[in-house]
Amino acid sequence: MALINKIREKSGVAVGVIAVSLILFIVGGDLLGPGSLFGGQDQNVGEIAGQKISYPEFNAKVDEARAAYEQQTGRPATEQDQVQLRDQAWNQFILDIAYQKEYDALGLSVTPDELVDMVQGNYISPAIRQTFTDPKTGSFDKNTVINYLKSLKTLPAEQQQAWANFEKNLSADRTRTKYENLLRLSSFVTTAEAQKEYQAQNTRANAKFLLVPYYSVPDTTVKITDGQLQEYLDKHKDEYKSINSRTIQYVTFPVAPSKEDSTALYDQIKTLARGLATATNDSSYARMNSDIQAPLYMTLGEMPEQLKATVGTFAPGGVYGPYKEGNTYFIYKYGGVKKDTNFTVRASHILIRAAGSDSAKAAARITAEGILRQIQGGASFEALAQANSADGSAQQGGDLGYFKNNNQMVKPFQDAIFGFNGTGLIPRLVETEFGYHIIKVTEPKTNTLYRISTIGKTITPSQATRDEVYRKAEQFATESQTKEAFDENAKKDKTLVVATAERIPENSTSVNALGNARELVRWAFNEDTDVNDVSSAVEVDDQYVVAVLTGETSEDEVKIDNFRPELTAKVRNQVKAEQIIAKLNSASGTLESIAQKYGAGALVEEVPDLNLANGFLKSAGVDPVAVGKIFGLKNGKRSKPFAGDAGVLIVETTSVTPAPTVADYTVYKTQLQQNASSRTGFMINEAIRENAKVKDRRAKFY
Repeated sequence: MALINKIREKSGVAVGVIAVSLILFIVGGDLLGPGSLFGGQDQNVGEIAGQKISYPEFNAKVDEARAAYEQQTGRPATEQDQVQLRDQAWNQFILDIAYQKEYDALGLSVTPDELVDMVQGNYISPAIRQTFTDPKTGSFDKNTVINYLKSLKTLPAEQQQAWANFEKNLSADRTRTKYENLLRLSSFVTTAEAQKEYQAQNTRANAKFLLVPYYSVPDTTVKITDGQLQEYLDKHKDEYKSINSRTIQYVTFPVAPSKEDSTALYDQIKTLARGLATATNDSSYARMNSDIQAPLYMTLGEMPEQLKATVGTFAPGGVYGPYKEGNTYFIYKYGGVKKDTNFTVRASHILIRAAGSDSAKAAARITAEGILRQIQGGASFEALAQANSADGSAQQGGDLGYFKNNNQMVKPFQDAIFGFNGTGLIPRLVETEFGYHIIKVTEPKTNTLYRISTIGKTITPSQATRDEVYRKAEQFATESQTKEAFDENAKKDKTLVVATAERIPENSTSVNALGNARELVRWAFNEDTDVNDVSSAVEVDDQYVVAVLTGETSEDEVKIDNFRPELTAKVRNQVKAEQIIAKLNSASGTLESIAQKYGAGALVEEVPDLNLANGFLKSAGVDPVAVGKIFGLKNGKRSKPFAGDAGVLIVETTSVTPAPTVADYTVYKTQLQQNASSRTGFMINEAIRENAKVKDRRAKFY
């Protein structure tokens, strides 16, 4: 009795606890979640020109973009689609805030009258033309747009909203075009600049140089300290911009079908084979039970190789297989043959193009006739195709695969092949609009169709297999809680290979070859993850990954470790250069004698017909400083040893031939103007983003 009373006394408390738990479950996200009444996490996904973008605000824009996308495509947005839609929404915020700030400063806008003119007036927008062009005729009729606008009020609300968004985007695109054109046209190339470009391209120099490559001095002989690296970094801060990144090492545990999975599938295939044999409607039975849909009627050319090799032995009504291709088992029920209205053939060709003048066409014919005679004399068709054919099939020895006489090919080509009986070389050239063809029929034409009901079942890991792989991965993670333990355990298991992913960006969706690795990236960037921490087993596609964080960089602070490999290479080359220059300074005579005195590693090369615009120094590669010195020296003069990009050089100018004087530099002015214009859009975008101090924190939320 006392126990019952005790239960009654506590029951009120229990009910209260349950009630509170239910309330927290229902509204907990509002009270305790990020950005909630009690939550402290920053709910801004970024900042543009000082304006903060909240997560709800950004997500609303993403939802709007997703709804428009799904209405347009008629299918739900995939995860990859949503990544692109989030980028689209973010870029729209940059346009609405950062770009708009620039538009307002210049007074740029699109008036209502201008918008009407773009939609239904005299200067129709390309987007309107594309949207309202008849796909059957390829023609655009302005009346189609006008009639659509007249009926707009009778359409559903979502379509009216879609049109409003469309017009808004038209205005935004036109304003951006105005802005970019304004800046593009404000860029002017002077005659002096054009003259300088002309001289850079047409002034020629002959020179020779001595090179001692940095690699000729072993890296092990040069010791670099952190003090040297820091000194170099301090002097070149502008060259090393840091980003938020993480470096990890990881091992993978693939989820592959087990022997038991293969046995289970094989048993299933045998059951399906019995069902296929007795099915009254075998094509429907196959379609319902197959992982891979195959056509009911196939030509020999459309069949998998194993089926093609054995179909000649099949009897109508028989079930054959299973045949294994990769991870898929196939069984086939043979239903006999019928004749197709089209023929199928397999052929190869060599194309000799014959474009241009009559003389060029005649030369092409002579070339093609020569190749035809070589093949008739016993030469390899495939080898000559690889060496001479102007068609993409050249890499396959001219093989075009299987095709039908349904006008897939141009008529003279098709007529020649399907008018040929059997296999072998067609003993004449075939001329088409593309040129001259040498053709070999490799499998004879046929219009026989084989009725084959196909069931293909792919081996996939069972849940038990997945659970076992996860258990193994999680056990490895549990036993590898430090970097040292991770390395030690990875060495013990010979099936594991440790991979490294350097400097992963915060918004990355992949890690090396691992796709869909967003969860792994989020773990690496989690505020609670420190260097040398080891992750739990993370599922990435068809495998589990266990990672250890080995490095991190921050956009707010540039450290040696952020760029250690690059800095080490630079400083090491500096030290090598000092050693090499000191040794070269002690030698004299011709470049050849200096190289001989220096010893192993030194080489001397001549460079004829060099110019400033695209100077290339053979073994020294592209070295602007070296090229500049060559053109800055007088004929017969030599530079002192200096550090170049590939090694230490001494350059000697043999002769310089100035560019001939010309009266008109228009060609070079146009060239420079076009080069500048092609970069305008990109440079504008970079400048606006930098000026707006864009801070993208979306990776913390997605």
